Amino acid sequence: MMMKALTLHGKKDLRMEDVPLPEVTAPDDVVIQVAAAGICGSDLSRYAKLGPYVKGMTFGHEFAGTVLAVGTGVTHVKPGDRVAGCPAFPCGTCRECEKGNPARCQALTVLGAFRPGAFAEQTKLPAANVVPVPEGVTMDAAALMEPSAVALHALYRSALEPGAATAVLGCGNIGLLSIQWAKQFGADNVYAIDIDPSKLERAARLGADVCLNPKEQNVEEALLAYNGEGVDAAVESAGSPVTSVQVLALPKKGGDVIYMGIPYNDITFERYYFERIVRNELRVLGGWNAVSAPFPGREWSATAAALADGTLEMAPVISHRLPLEEGPVVFENIINQEEPFSKVILHPDG
Repeated sequence: MMMKALTLHGKKDLRMEDVPLPEVTAPDDVVIQVAAAGICGSDLSRYAKLGPYVKGMTFGHEFAGTVLAVGTGVTHVKPGDRVAGCPAFPCGTCRECEKGNPARCQALTVLGAFRPGAFAEQTKLPAANVVPVPEGVTMDAAALMEPSAVALHALYRSALEPGAATAVLGCGNIGLLSIQWAKQFGADNVYAIDIDPSKLERAARLGADVCLNPKEQNVEEALLAYNGEGVDAAVESAGSPVTSVQVLALPKKGGDVIYMGIPYNDITFERYYFERIVRNELRVLGGWNAVSAPFPGREWSATAAALADGTLEMAPVISHRLPLEEGPVVFENIINQEEPFSKVILHPDG
């Protein structure tokens, strides 16, 4: 039996092809009918710059769907249940895994890299990676549980607390989710920073108190005019070499810098920015992946709860909902910036 899937054969070589349907072959297998799958920034980088880990691999890792079949050892979900997929596969045996830090696993892999992913009609996960979706939560929203968990994982590493001032540099999907979570942490003032007015509009809708456009003003001066000491925490979620440096000028003395964006070019620091780390005694943190112990972690349970009670909004983050077969075209359109894109959701059922 075959199904439709998006397979990555090389840089900018994404194809809609027939591939074999997944089957239950192990006691902990869960086969899932994919209802919605999101395009991640890392997908775009692999598509345009890096190419596949395995030529012809089914792509995609952010998704939600309905359980079709389970192995004999699966007890927490059954056929017909609505679920989201945690796409991370820590080895479980390295030093960091044994210490309870699966996000730091020395051999961590992700769905769609070495095993078939979610840009397909169906996919398969181990039971530990399958997260029930609360009643009333749409499949589109559930497909964004993974990027939400990415943002939350990084913020859990920070010292954010009620009353804090926070700057989010880069208002793409992770930035928009970081803004919402910062407000949930109790941040009084959240400053959204981006060069795209449409992204700043979304940021304001999702709780940003002040929106700043670097094309229109000096952001460092503007932020200090609002908050004379600087912010308690500055989040870099754009992943550009420029913002990866500029973010260091935004925190107050002793503040946090939280890096979530991944630049794919070298970064050069001007002395002024590098000295902010030393002279302001900044704490520089990296946030990688979306998991913690006990696996998949509190990032997932907190996201599920926030979606269930409506405190986390996903609809404003989504800009496009498209059939799966439009995947090759939309990837190219996003890379070429043919129109404003935020989160793009692909639907295998059309």
